[in-house]
Order: sequence, then C-alpha cells, then structure tokens
Amino acid sequence: MATLSFKIFRGPEIASVLASLGKLRIAVFKDWPYLYQGSLEYETDYLRIYAHSPRSFLFTVSDGNEMVGATTCLPLADETNEVKEPFLKAGMDLTSIFYFGESVLLPPYRGLGLGHRFFEEREAHARSFGSFKFTCFCGVVRPKDHPSRPLDYRPLDEFWVKRGYQPKPELQSQFEWLDIGDALPTQKPMLYWMKTL
Repeated sequence: MATLSFKIFRGPEIASVLASLGKLRIAVFKDWPYLYQGSLEYETDYLRIYAHSPRSFLFTVSDGNEMVGATTCLPLADETNEVKEPFLKAGMDLTSIFYFGESVLLPPYRGLGLGHRFFEEREAHARSFGSFKFTCFCGVVRPKDHPSRPLDYRPLDEFWVKRGYQPKPELQSQFEWLDIGDALPTQKPMLYWMKTL
C-alpha cells in the first residue's frame, strides 16, 4: 500500500471526479447491506447534485492514482425530494441541517481510522458556515433474517453512537434500487441518524 493522499473538493470542483466517485460507490455498495447493482451512468447523473450545490463538500482518499475512499456532504435543502420529505413532514427547518451522503472505503483501507476522519472532515465543513445546527445521514434497514446477511456482519450503529449520532425512527425515506441477483428494483427503508453540532 503506497502512501495515501487526501484531497478536498467543493461545489463545482466535484464535477471533475464524478466518474471516479461513481465507480467507488458501485464497488463498495455492492456488498452487504446495500447489495447495490449500480451503473456508472446512473451514478454520475445522481452525483451531479453535489457539483450543483455551492456549499457541497467531497473528501477523497487516494492510493497512487486510484480513489479508494470518499465522503460527501451538502446542505439538506440542496438534496433530492425523497431525502427532504421526512424532515418536511416532521416540520423541521431544512436550512439548519447539513446532510452527510456516502462514506465509501475499499476493504483493504478499513481499520486505519479513516471512518473517523470522514466524520471529522464533514462536521468541520458544516460548522464552517456558522448557521447549521444539526448533521444527519441515513442508512438502509435490512431484515435481520435476510438470506444475504453475512454471519459475521457487524452493523455500524455502535460507531455512529460513539460519534454522537442517534437514530430517529420518525425520520425515514424509501429509496429504490436493484439488488444484486434481483430482476427488478425494490424499495428499501432508510433510517436517519442525527447529531447536534
């Protein structure tokens, strides 16, 4: 493993690395619990939301010329309707919340403290504006008896709680994607976690 390098992209700068970020998301999210059968075309189209948000943020980890890890965030008000919907229904002020998108890291680079670094970088970015009160993210909820669940799977809940996040059962979205091995896309419940900055 070569020396890792880190880079920050903001707003429109993110457009320059959409393909690399999309490939990384597909590689990481194909595993449990997402089982995501993604396409680069969909990924680059979806990720443009970050390039279009002037206050968005991308922190990348590279090994040589390869992006091996990345994490994103942007103001919740700049997110898609399906992400904003549960917060609007709960009567929450979107302008006070910063939304954390993906944190993706290839398996050989896990256990090096980069998960903590991802949260630290995003929280620092959200605080830099001086106007956001909360940060949040969401994670897929899979049945405990799902046939594809690995026997040694350890959910990240404990890690998130140690970072100061709490699950919010009243805040849930339904995201649709194609699971690996399935013929048709299905809806999955996504549970939001929040922290006061």
